[in-house]
Amino acid sequence: MRFMMLMIPKGYEQAAPGTMPEADAVAAMMKYNEALKEAGVLVTLDGLHPPSMGARVSFSGGKPKVTDGPFAEAKEVLGGYWMIRANSREEAIAWASRCPASDNEVIEVRQVQEFEDFPPDVQEAAAGFSEMQDGPRQ
Repeated sequence: MRFMMLMIPKGYEQAAPGTMPEADAVAAMMKYNEALKEAGVLVTLDGLHPPSMGARVSFSGGKPKVTDGPFAEAKEVLGGYWMIRANSREEAIAWASRCPASDNEVIEVRQVQEFEDFPPDVQEAAAGFSEMQDGPRQ
């Protein structure tokens, strides 16, 4: 099973463009990331720039509307993520619990929907999805 561990740092929704973490926090996080890798559970991970550098595309009335960040209504935003493989929800939570997060950070753990989880009609509608996942990376 795959799980996303989503880092939600409080206050990041108002962070200025170019805001970067402190070097000591990054060093501690790298030790944690290395433990995930050594255990063979890490699939991928990335940090995200603050929302002030992002955009949202909404579809009111079926028409796209772009709103540049920051987003006034945002209460929680993602600061980064890990994709891991774990044998259970409990194992994924145990990995999230080991993260050297600070007092203002929360990790949300969510199981990824696997193709096999869907009923046959949905699998048929999503034919070709696996090939899209394995497509070229930049």
